[in-house]
Amino acid sequence: MLSVRVFYPTVYLVFFANFVNAQLLEGIYCGKENCYEVLQVSREATKNEISKNYRKLARQYHPDLHRTAEAKETAEEQFKKIANAYEILKDEESRSDYDYMLDNPDEYYAHYYRYYRRRVAPKVDVRLVLIVTISIISAIQYYSGWQRYDTAIKYFATVPKYRNKALDIAKQDGLLSVDKKARGKDKRYIKEETECIIRKVIEDKMDIKGAYAKPKITDLLWVQLVIFPYTIIKYIYWYLSWFWRHTLLKQPYDDEEKLYIIRKFLKMGQHQFDSQDEEKIQEYLDKELWIKENFDDWFKKEEENAKKITSRK
Repeated sequence: MLSVRVFYPTVYLVFFANFVNAQLLEGIYCGKENCYEVLQVSREATKNEISKNYRKLARQYHPDLHRTAEAKETAEEQFKKIANAYEILKDEESRSDYDYMLDNPDEYYAHYYRYYRRRVAPKVDVRLVLIVTISIISAIQYYSGWQRYDTAIKYFATVPKYRNKALDIAKQDGLLSVDKKARGKDKRYIKEETECIIRKVIEDKMDIKGAYAKPKITDLLWVQLVIFPYTIIKYIYWYLSWFWRHTLLKQPYDDEEKLYIIRKFLKMGQHQFDSQDEEKIQEYLDKELWIKENFDDWFKKEEENAKKITSRK
């Protein structure tokens, strides 16, 4: 009976070891060998213990320490196994995936996916990715902003209202004058010169607001991120100032503050609100739409008029 008691656990342990090794997958991690056994540590080994054993085995099997060709070749093969096992077990996420494979040997496809996902995915510094992404977005903002502005200038140069205003400003400034010098010039040249002057006047002396306004450096994402702390402090100061002057002291609003309230009632962005005609904005002020009751009455009438126009069509 004694021999049976000793023999049974031994056979069981050998069978279990063979079973575990049979579940190890070829081509991933340490192949058919157990990474812990390669480094001669247990699964409960700490990171320091793994590093310590790796250094010890690396010194032992370093190819340069062996003289004969056969010994050097054997040592080199073992050295590669040790280095590979260490790469897997030194990283917490990789070690976690490996332990999961040991505990769940039947999930073949999941193990291959985890293994190759980690190795195929490029190891790039997240900070570098953020810097490149923000730079690309800022460059697109800059390019598209100037493209919109250029399109707007060309459009306004064809609209009679803005074109005539630009011509009047150009004549007042002496930029357009019919004199003897112009008589000898080619008509096409004079036309091109006039168009350039109109465009220049619209750019320099006419305020184009809204979405097609001249792009500002402060609109770029990079600049927005840099000045973000200043923007937060400025907003807090503005909010406290507003609360102090208009909520506590009951001071009247100035025109800019009135327009701010009207814009909020209309649920418009700053660019959209600025793109409206000056006559329309003046109408808002004349009707005192910053007062909620006035705005509600005006908005109801506008909706009714819009419905009437739609029904007529």
